[in-house]
Amino acid sequence: MSQEQVDESTANSQMIIDCDLHQSYRSPDEISRYLPKRYDYRGVRIPTLTYGNPAGFGREDALPDDTDDFEYAGSEYSKFKENHLDRYGIDYALLTGHAHFNINALPNRDYAVELARAHNKWLINDWLPKDDRFRGSLHVAMQDPEATAAMIREQGTHPDIVQILIQGGSTQVPLGDPQYWPVYEAAAELDLPVALHVSSEGEANTGSPTGAGFPNTYLEWHTTFPAVFMGQLASIIAEGVFEEFTDLKFVFTECGYTWVPFFMWRMDEEWRATRAQVPWLEQAPSEYIREHVRFTTQPVHAPERPHQFKQILEMMHADETLMFASDYPHWDSDSPEHALPNLPDDLTDRIYYENAAELYGLSA
Repeated sequence: MSQEQVDESTANSQMIIDCDLHQSYRSPDEISRYLPKRYDYRGVRIPTLTYGNPAGFGREDALPDDTDDFEYAGSEYSKFKENHLDRYGIDYALLTGHAHFNINALPNRDYAVELARAHNKWLINDWLPKDDRFRGSLHVAMQDPEATAAMIREQGTHPDIVQILIQGGSTQVPLGDPQYWPVYEAAAELDLPVALHVSSEGEANTGSPTGAGFPNTYLEWHTTFPAVFMGQLASIIAEGVFEEFTDLKFVFTECGYTWVPFFMWRMDEEWRATRAQVPWLEQAPSEYIREHVRFTTQPVHAPERPHQFKQILEMMHADETLMFASDYPHWDSDSPEHALPNLPDDLTDRIYYENAAELYGLSA
């Protein structure tokens, strides 16, 4: 048996829920055909990513056979099935949509909502039926919280929709602000977690992708965008979202997680010193995180010494808060057998399957 076969055999013996896979479209027409007629003239027109990777974003094994354009990586289901789902024995795959579908960067509120709705119809009609393992994420437009809440109630009842998805770059103010609460109210009514995913930071009408302003290179952007998610998480906690919606869960996707222990310690310390500013918080911030927030594994930022990595997992209570994600088919995606090596079996089970199964109500 080859080493590759050994790796695949090992992966197939582990139950796996992959919490971040990006299905793409081969043509914008796949989305625009679901738009209302008033936007026939516009089609799919969204801000492009300012900070481009010089090597592209897709994997070669995810390309359709008739193209070498990495823009179309993830657009062919057979590649998904052969090179990822079947190869690694994935039990459930959460589709998070085209990664650069920057809805939250659009200034036109109505168009943003209708584009999100069209994207969701494409997901529900064109992708979810392809495979029993697929589960879906509704894209939402935070520019119009009331219209978005109505859309969630309309589309979120589909049995294979398991979460809503917000792009990390918010439009005007951080995502804990009460203006966004109608979105969270609708998600809570349908028992749908709210996922935040990297995308749209620094695009069009969103804010700077770093606390220092707009960087010069992709290297800087890709290194520092977790700071955007720290700001969003601080806002969600401090504004009392989890006191208002006591059963609501958030998932922080593709924004790293090795920063989580530092964040928990710092926000707890600041909260103890300034509790008068947030009298509505009944718990320490770290307790809200453990109860309400989950993080996905990709990208893995491992220190040089393995024992230090295990310490990070222990400090962030990874047995409660961490879920596996591959980020397939992107260039820096992680395969299940290499993402989190040499962990105890019980922790491996929690991260690769059980935490996500509990969050999304998925059974073996």
